Amino acid sequence: MTATAIEATGLGLAYGRRGRRALHDCSFRIPAGRVCALAGPNGAGKSTLLALAAGLLRPADGALRVLGGTPSDVRERVAYVAQEKPLYPQLTVAETLRMGHELNPGRWDATLAERIVQEGGGLEPGARIRSLSGGQRTRVALALALGKRPELMLLDEPMADLDPLARHRLTAALMTQAADHGTTIVISSHILSELETTCDYVLLLDGGRVRLAGETEDLIAAHTLLTGPVADLPDHTVVESRTTGRQLTALVRGSRAVGGGWQAATPSLEELLMAHLRSPDAPALLTPSAEVAVA
Repeated sequence: MTATAIEATGLGLAYGRRGRRALHDCSFRIPAGRVCALAGPNGAGKSTLLALAAGLLRPADGALRVLGGTPSDVRERVAYVAQEKPLYPQLTVAETLRMGHELNPGRWDATLAERIVQEGGGLEPGARIRSLSGGQRTRVALALALGKRPELMLLDEPMADLDPLARHRLTAALMTQAADHGTTIVISSHILSELETTCDYVLLLDGGRVRLAGETEDLIAAHTLLTGPVADLPDHTVVESRTTGRQLTALVRGSRAVGGGWQAATPSLEELLMAHLRSPDAPALLTPSAEVAVA
């Protein structure tokens, strides 16, 4: 396994004649073996980043390394599931899995792929892809990705059309893959509460820029949620503050004790991410493992 799964240096990409920036000067590193939450609002650049890592787009600026090589060089070691779950509609479920086998000789795990397809029931091998529901197509797409036994999985909102039970089962399969085979998983999702229980790494994008990157525990530990009287906090870097009546709630950088009636608490991952998204001018933070070494 390569020590680094994804490394971006000054990565940028613009769309259209007006050059709308999807990503701008992004530099970060995701170590191998992590389950990384790719978070951010719509239009933040999440899907663009995943497509770049999958080799479907080329950056306009900077460089992107995947598993130690260029994205086009390592495609056989990477699995990518896009939001649209593009599958051949005329093929049956069985034909789709057979195609996965033929495209991945020597790597294909037929037992795992068939188990993912059949978990939850209701999927006949002879059913054509075009006849399946959105959730069923998602199961087939994830079966193709997992059956490939990739070193890196790139998942763009993979669970959006699944019911809670199906999400739980497929999430368990992904976590097993990561634990048993050291697979790096980068998963984009709007369900922030679920990311906290499954991901040990975070990459937060907003406006095409990196806002937070690093180990989930370290990022949370680097912040404190303070509640107390309305007053200035001159000795703290304030990410976000909100006033309700005579009470102020502030997310601050650091963990120093504060007197004067202030109560300190550890923020949840969801509180941390939402505070940074509501405060676009707050300084970015990357933990040492997420920083890119400058030659």
